[in-house]
Amino acid sequence: MAKKSSSQEVLKGILDVADGIYKSILKKKQPEVQSPLRALANVKYDPKAGYFELLGKMKARTLTASSVKTFAQMLRMLSLSKDLVGTNDIATKREAYYVSKNWGEARFNEQPESDSVMDDIEAMLMVNREQIGFIPEEKGGEIAGKLIVIDEDQDTGKEIRIDCTKFGSGAYSVPSTVEHLKFETDAKFILAIETAGMFQRLAKHNYWKKANCILISLGGVPSRACRRFIRRLSDEIKLPVYVFCDGDFYAYASIYRTLKVGSGNAAHINKYFCVPHAKYLGVTPQDIIDYKLPTHPLKDVDIKKAKDVIKNDPFVKHYKEWEKAINLQLSMKVRSEQQALAAWGLNYVMDTYLPEKLKNSKTWLP
Repeated sequence: MAKKSSSQEVLKGILDVADGIYKSILKKKQPEVQSPLRALANVKYDPKAGYFELLGKMKARTLTASSVKTFAQMLRMLSLSKDLVGTNDIATKREAYYVSKNWGEARFNEQPESDSVMDDIEAMLMVNREQIGFIPEEKGGEIAGKLIVIDEDQDTGKEIRIDCTKFGSGAYSVPSTVEHLKFETDAKFILAIETAGMFQRLAKHNYWKKANCILISLGGVPSRACRRFIRRLSDEIKLPVYVFCDGDFYAYASIYRTLKVGSGNAAHINKYFCVPHAKYLGVTPQDIIDYKLPTHPLKDVDIKKAKDVIKNDPFVKHYKEWEKAINLQLSMKVRSEQQALAAWGLNYVMDTYLPEKLKNSKTWLP
């Protein structure tokens, strides 16, 4: 990662925001804070950079009679963040929501409200959520295969060597923060897998040994910690990253796209969390045809997602291969799943599909 903001720098950023509000009040002006507009409409995709970048559109939060509650909520969240950073503590997003129950009229009624304010503060300070003291609820991802993770003992600070081949029927779980980790591996590539079920099948049969790789379960849209973990492996160990997902528009445009180039919602930190060198191995629309996979009919929500992606997603608009693939699937009117490969045998995915796909990168998507 680029030079990470220290806790002192984060604290200074919080205090600068508070000081600006205070000075506005002294001057009898309406306090206002600005943060980047977090949406696809405010990002651009440059393949040279490799991730979604902000265009510069901003949104303002101004103290008025109608916005007094939301403005107070932002200040209380900033105060909570200041306390967490100052004491080197953390709070989950869910805990932060419940802390607000003691804020009187400024309390949040639902967690999405507190999450949104938290995201605005993150973008306002141009740091990531963990740097302002807040961590997600979800797990970072699971790892199996030829990788040694070097962590440290929380009490002594001594190194702990974690061998990801030695978890038996289990797997190593990515922690919520990964910057302090070090890695050792002689694997040839990383295989990032959408579903836990497919990951478990490949891990159970030690596919990582046969293919000399590292298996990583994304668990749907990957958490930031999981994305950062993969990014660090990709950069520091120079490992290629191949992504294996379901054959549907959610997998293409939400799971894979978010891993590779980031999202509009988190454009201010995409450069740290995306994996620009990732390639989409499958399941592709052409795979559905070539491997005669069982399918499900597209629902209205699937069709809407596909058309929206073609029209508005800067990544898909840049890569005509993706636009062509999505249009092909729309014409087929079906979607498929990773597990559909089991129609040809439970281990067909390991014995036939993955070996064939790995040998022919021309069948992949960018």
